Amino acid sequence: KVPQSNVPGEVTSPTQPFPVAPPPIIPHTISPEDGWGMTSSGKKESRDKIASLHFEGIYTPPRVNEPILMFPGNAGGTNWGGVSVDPVRQTLIANMSIVGFVVTLIPRDQVDAVKQKEPKAEIGPQNGTPYAARRETLLSSIQLPCNPPPWGTLTAVDLNDGSIKWQIPFGTVRDIAPVPLPINYGVPNLGGPVTTASGLIFIAAALDNYIRAYDIETGKELWKGRLPAGGQATPMTYRLRKDSKQFV
Repeated sequence: KVPQSNVPGEVTSPTQPFPVAPPPIIPHTISPEDGWGMTSSGKKESRDKIASLHFEGIYTPPRVNEPILMFPGNAGGTNWGGVSVDPVRQTLIANMSIVGFVVTLIPRDQVDAVKQKEPKAEIGPQNGTPYAARRETLLSSIQLPCNPPPWGTLTAVDLNDGSIKWQIPFGTVRDIAPVPLPINYGVPNLGGPVTTASGLIFIAAALDNYIRAYDIETGKELWKGRLPAGGQATPMTYRLRKDSKQFV
């Protein structure tokens, strides 16, 4: 059973499937006690923000003029970059984002007033419905997530038995924090991995400007290269002939 919508005219399914294997690759629940910050006041700010939001678990439906917490957020879990599968090693590689979002339904006749008050707010028009949808990332005042790190992970799943072979934080806060420290908290990411026959995983995707190579058996980072900008896309690999050099 899952929470139900209280929006007039909206019907939600009374149940949703919860797979048993693999186990959840990222957290599906959060509480105010999980609020994270780099200082005691930062932790309090995050805990207060989480406590102020309506949350009944992963399938919490949006409400009218009442902010709900979507966790994982709409950019959470695996995203449009997809996953990579090694058919020989029977291993699936998935990069995941672990960040909450705040979602609020706004009645159509109130949208203009909200836009005037908050011109930078992301408001999806949802034309043809009675409501627009306001979305925002659950961030603290220093623009870091309110939930505890890691905020991004790279995970290998054994396709034979559904177990998790390894999981590591993916990406650093070097290019998103107020101070460019290469702290390995793991960061949100967009764009998938590519796996080569030799067992190398190549991936950019993270919000720091690097492309990295990992060992598919262990998750060990073998190499990274600095990029001139963010690589939020899936890498491409090719060679011109069967005996020529392989490019990424």
